[in-house]
Amino acid sequence: MNTIIKRTKVRYTILIFLFLATVFNYADRATLSVVAPIMSKELGFDPEAMGLAFSSFGIAYVIMQLPGGWLLDRYGSRLVYGCALIGWSLVTMFQGTIYLYASPLIVLVILRLMMGAIEAPAFPANSRLSVQWFPNNERGFVTSVYQAAQYISLGIITPLMTIILHNLSWHFVFYYIGAIGVILGVFWLIKVKDPMHHPNVNQEEIDYIRLGGGEPALGSKKETQKITFAQIKTVCVNRMMIGVYIGQFCVTSITWFFLTWFPTYLYQAKGMSILKVGFVASIPAIAGFIGGLLGGVFSDWLLKRGYSLTMARKLPVICGMLLSCVIVIANYTSSEFVVIAAMSLAFFAKGFGNLGWCVLSDTSPKEVLGIAGGVFNMCGNMASIVTPLVIGVILANTQSFDFAILYVGSMGLIGLISYLFIVGPLDRITLTPSAA
Repeated sequence: MNTIIKRTKVRYTILIFLFLATVFNYADRATLSVVAPIMSKELGFDPEAMGLAFSSFGIAYVIMQLPGGWLLDRYGSRLVYGCALIGWSLVTMFQGTIYLYASPLIVLVILRLMMGAIEAPAFPANSRLSVQWFPNNERGFVTSVYQAAQYISLGIITPLMTIILHNLSWHFVFYYIGAIGVILGVFWLIKVKDPMHHPNVNQEEIDYIRLGGGEPALGSKKETQKITFAQIKTVCVNRMMIGVYIGQFCVTSITWFFLTWFPTYLYQAKGMSILKVGFVASIPAIAGFIGGLLGGVFSDWLLKRGYSLTMARKLPVICGMLLSCVIVIANYTSSEFVVIAAMSLAFFAKGFGNLGWCVLSDTSPKEVLGIAGGVFNMCGNMASIVTPLVIGVILANTQSFDFAILYVGSMGLIGLISYLFIVGPLDRITLTPSAA
């Protein structure tokens, strides 16, 4: 009698690590936004100075996307991501010491630049690991899970940070969040492996991943593949990818409003206490988490029901982009309830349509997934530079958030237009012999 060998499910353990690493990726980014209202008063930073501090992260993050992608293709996601997690968490801890220096703003900007540079490989690594460990019909859910980590970070970690801020001081927010990240990074390096080298995975699970369109052997090749300019150009100038890049810029613009200026908006424009800010800010984040999970599940459901990859991925994105525009309602009401409801609905919609990384995993050349993820993340995170600076300039010149909210709301409309008229059908890009 033949014994049926049950397929292992190690890939879900990897997904838990992806989720936790992304939670603290965003928690470390959000530390400054949480402490900004108090720290800026204590250290005398005006809105333009805070805008510069917020944007400095994005400057280095964008610049380092291509080098970060090369590191991933060269050394693999496990090692690069684990070391990066420890590195950016240490930098977070050092941000709690800026008050010791004669020029705290300069030190803060330098540390935020370092943090952005070290975090650069994180999301390309998420995408690369999802291709290694998961078949196509699970990738929408997987993407939604690690994308939803940002909402968990905002919804759970942010209130915890405000409690620390209220009971201790802003310095300890940096210390505690950074220390947890260091511990998580050590566990990552111990527990996370590539599929072909993981001691607990069996052949049945590897076959399941491979037959479903995954690439479990992606990290097992020891030879170094030469990355050519022609390969990078193939990824950059493709019309489909240009449309996806624009859409990701728009989605990321909405994200960075919530990651940077949203607590200050509630504190200054709506007159909330810092404790209330922490808990109220978690409501849109929870809505975004629910939207993110539903968007990924809905996309995979469409794919399993026989709809094309184009329909399954683009429909949630288009619906989410359209609905996110409701954020502008906040400009036309004085009701706290309506403001939070509009913000929550917009963030739910942003989460529902936040499948850009899934689209990238489905369409990028498998030979250069790290580079492709770097290009994609570089374009999307131009918003991490632009959005905080634009809002800072708007506040400095108008002393009002009204035009800032209109700017954020317009991003949903631009992203919608891009996916409708530029992206076109989704299909995996193949490198020509001359490009390979």
